[in-house]
Amino acid sequence: MKAVLASNNKHKLVEIKTMLSGKFDDILTLKDLNIDIEIEENGSTFEENAYIKASTIAKLTNMCAIADDSGICVLALDGEPNIYSARYAGEPCNDKNNNEKLLSKLHALEKNGAPVDRTAYFQSVVVLCQPDGSYVSGSGRTYGKIIDEYRGANGFGYDPIFLSSELNKTFGEATMEEKNTISHRSRALKDLLTKLI
Repeated sequence: MKAVLASNNKHKLVEIKTMLSGKFDDILTLKDLNIDIEIEENGSTFEENAYIKASTIAKLTNMCAIADDSGICVLALDGEPNIYSARYAGEPCNDKNNNEKLLSKLHALEKNGAPVDRTAYFQSVVVLCQPDGSYVSGSGRTYGKIIDEYRGANGFGYDPIFLSSELNKTFGEATMEEKNTISHRSRALKDLLTKLI
């Protein structure tokens, strides 16, 4: 079976293609198919947004499409930034601005002197959609905490300030192999593949 990844995010494409290698006959990207499209993610959950992307591309290409929607949720901020993780600090999307906004909101809470729970988790939902709109989804989560110091040059997004509970290092310090063993996206993909089998 061939599949197309419904994303233009080069970091996600590398992660997903690595984890799905050998599971499909061929995994194509939008670039491979000369598709340049911006899909409005106006869902209220990770699953809705992933489905919007996957179903749009599945109908457009008449192929099975895979899409991920993911983000970070911080307990002290009532789960923010959640589905707004990529555009948390507004347009244009910028990882550094998003990180700075997240840290500044935590610092504002800490100014009151009360202890602040910096526990956070990355959540991912991956949807595999057929051209007829039928779909299967998988979800995954990985826990850690937000730190002030930017550590590591790997990964993207909030990775340099997310200290993984399982790796005891930030996702920015982790190799792709290390991250892929416990990441939210790898767990969502494993959940998806289990359902497909």
